[in-house]
Amino acid sequence: MAVVFIGGTEKITEETDLNSLSYPVVFEAEPLVGINYALSKYKPDLTIDLSDEPVVGYIERFKFASYILKAGVSYLGADFRFDPPIFHDIVTKPSISIIGTGKRVGKTAVSAYICRLLEKAGLSPLVVAMGRGGPEEPEVLEGKKLHITPQFLLKASKEGKHAASDHYEDALMSRVTTVGCRRCGGGMAGAPFISNVLEGASLANKLKEELVIFEGSGSALPPIRTDMRVVVVGADQPVEYIGGYLGPYRLLISDLVILTMCEEPMASQEKVDLLKETIGKVNPDLKVIKTIFRPRPLENISGRQIFLATTASLKMKGVLKDYLEKEFDCEVVGISNNLSNRPKLKRDLERHKGKFTTILTELKAASVDVVTSMGLEMGADVIYMDNEPVVIGEDGELEDALVGLAKESISKFRRRKKRGKSQERRKKYPN
Repeated sequence: MAVVFIGGTEKITEETDLNSLSYPVVFEAEPLVGINYALSKYKPDLTIDLSDEPVVGYIERFKFASYILKAGVSYLGADFRFDPPIFHDIVTKPSISIIGTGKRVGKTAVSAYICRLLEKAGLSPLVVAMGRGGPEEPEVLEGKKLHITPQFLLKASKEGKHAASDHYEDALMSRVTTVGCRRCGGGMAGAPFISNVLEGASLANKLKEELVIFEGSGSALPPIRTDMRVVVVGADQPVEYIGGYLGPYRLLISDLVILTMCEEPMASQEKVDLLKETIGKVNPDLKVIKTIFRPRPLENISGRQIFLATTASLKMKGVLKDYLEKEFDCEVVGISNNLSNRPKLKRDLERHKGKFTTILTELKAASVDVVTSMGLEMGADVIYMDNEPVVIGEDGELEDALVGLAKESISKFRRRKKRGKSQERRKKYPN
C-alpha cells in the first residue's frame, strides 16, 4: 500500500530514486513519525520491516512494534513477527480493564480498591479476574453474601481449588461479585496463550451488576475490549521494562497510570521521577498517580502478637512492622516474605511457633494451603489483610480520578451503543 523511508542512503544515490517504486513513499526525518502517518493514512493489516543495522537496532524496533501493535497491525521482519492482542467486543455493559507491566505490581490490590470505591459511589461493579490458578470453568463468588472465613477457604483448598486465586481475594477484599477465570501463558504484548475469560465475560453479561472490571494477570491482558484501561506500574521495576521492549504498548493503550511502591527502599525519588518522565515521553496524555501500599487488616488486631506473611519485598520488613504496630496497636513478632515459596514459608512459621497469637496474611500464593492450614493447627487466629493504595505527592486524588474514569467508561459505552444502533438502522434502511 505504501513505503515508509526511514533512512539508509548509502545504497541510494538520491531520494528521488525511491519514487520509481509503484507505491506512495512517505518521507519523514523521524522514522516513527512516518510510520504513524502511514498507519493512520493507509490503515494496513501488516507492516513489513525491511530495515537493518545501522539504520535501526533492537531498541528502535521494539519502539516501532509498540506503536504498530497499538494501531492493531501486525509487525513482520526477516525472522520475527508480532501480532496485536485480540480484544473481543462481547461485553454488554460499561467496562474497565486493570492491566499491569509485570507480576507483583499490585493489580489485585488496585482492583479491589477500585471496586470498593465504585460500590460506595453507587456504580455497582463486578470483577472478572483471570489467573494461572483460576478455575477450569468460570466461577461466580457473591462477595456480599459469602462469609469468607479461613475455614471456608481451607475447605475450598481441600476440594482442589486454588483458594488464594485472585477472584477469592477480590471477593474478600471488596465484597462485590467476582467471576474467576483461568489463563495460561502470556505473550510479549500481553495476549494469553489460552484462557476462559470470554466465557467469564459472557457470564458477567448475565449478572445484575452494571459495570465490569476486567483484571489482568501478571503482564497478560484480558482479551476483552473494554471502554477504559488503568495500567499499574511498579516503581521497583527496571525503567527499560516500562519505556522499552513492549512496555510502551501498554502505556499507549491505557487511560490512567497508577504508579505503585513509590518509596524507599523500593524505589528512590530519582527513580520515581525518571519513571514518570519516561511514561510522559511515551504517552503525554496519561495522568500518573503515585502511590504506596499499606496493610489493612480485615479484623481488629489490637493487642495481639502478630506473625505477618506477605509477598512484599524483604526490603519492606521494617516499614510494614512499624506501620502495623503504630496504626493498629499490635506487636509484630515475626515476618515472612516467603508467601510465594512454600518450603521457606513453612520453615518461617515453624521457627516462630509459640511466639504469636495471630497470623496476619495476604490472600495470595500459599496463604491458604500453608499459612491458614498451619496457623489453625497451631491454635492461632488467622486474619487476612488487604494492601491499600495511598496517594503520595501532588498528583491529584486517586478517588476522583477513578470515579471519573468509571463515569467516562459509562459515557463511552453509551456512545458506542448508540453508534451501533445507527449503523444497524442504515444497513436495514439504506435509503
